[in-house]
Amino acid sequence: MSCKPNILVLFYGYGSIVELAKEIGKGAEEAGAEIKIRRVKETLPAEFQSRLPFDKVKDIPEVTLDDMRWADGFAIGSPTRYGNMAGGLKTFLDTTAILWRDNVLYGKPVTFFTEASTVHGGHETTILTMSTYAYHFGMIIVPIGYGIPELFQTTTGGGPYGATHLGSKEELDEMEKKIARFQGKRIAEITKLIKCCNK
Repeated sequence: MSCKPNILVLFYGYGSIVELAKEIGKGAEEAGAEIKIRRVKETLPAEFQSRLPFDKVKDIPEVTLDDMRWADGFAIGSPTRYGNMAGGLKTFLDTTAILWRDNVLYGKPVTFFTEASTVHGGHETTILTMSTYAYHFGMIIVPIGYGIPELFQTTTGGGPYGATHLGSKEELDEMEKKIARFQGKRIAEITKLIKCCNK
């Protein structure tokens, strides 16, 4: 078995969360990981879907349970919805009970990311609500702590819980990009350590 880690970057959303996912993927690749970036299937009613910018994600495949089985480590992201993960991500996670039954994700590392339109709009609580999934699956939660100087300097997104973006700005700023890439590198490195030790 190769020690090269397989990292699944999984997200729901259409705005800056897509860019965060891509930056995390780049960081994981730079650390030597094989990556897949996947999105969850949209579950909103048709009248809402017509307002969504699908063009931004049309080339990103929808996630399957086989993608979850393929991965050695995970980065999971969602924009905040009133301080919580979006319903689309929750709906997909609710379909993974067969993985829980078979202990497929037990002991695998996972990290989380989000975006919110205001500074105090739920960056931390959204990551915390996503993390409850990991407890039930026995996964290993990998925060980024204060392992990168930009976390002491950013006034927009990013914190010890994970990469975030201040969604009132259209583009990720350079600090947000660096924090996201650091998170991708960290999840890849921790996943590789665990995978190699279990050979």
